[in-house]
Amino acid sequence: MIYVIADPCHGVCDTACVDVCPVDCIHGPAPLPEIRETREQGGESALKAKYGDKIQLYIDPEECISCGACEPECPVDAIFEDEELPEKWAGSAQLNADFFKKK
Repeated sequence: MIYVIADPCHGVCDTACVDVCPVDCIHGPAPLPEIRETREQGGESALKAKYGDKIQLYIDPEECISCGACEPECPVDAIFEDEELPEKWAGSAQLNADFFKKK
């Protein structure tokens, strides 16, 4: 079982989950300092303007140790164990995995 970031993260990218991850397996499509700075300066609207509506963070399924530290830190409840992922976001597990295949 691994953790997955689902659709509620779209356009939010609150990086509190990154800060508690003991193995540094949560990443975004832009450098995290850049995401944080954009968010701090202009909020979610600035993030969406700069990166698009669907910008989100991703958990690397190969590196995740299933510790669960990230889940309670997410302010929008976007992090789930893969086995507990709601049906409406079932594709999120594959999206997380695919993000890291491109790297």
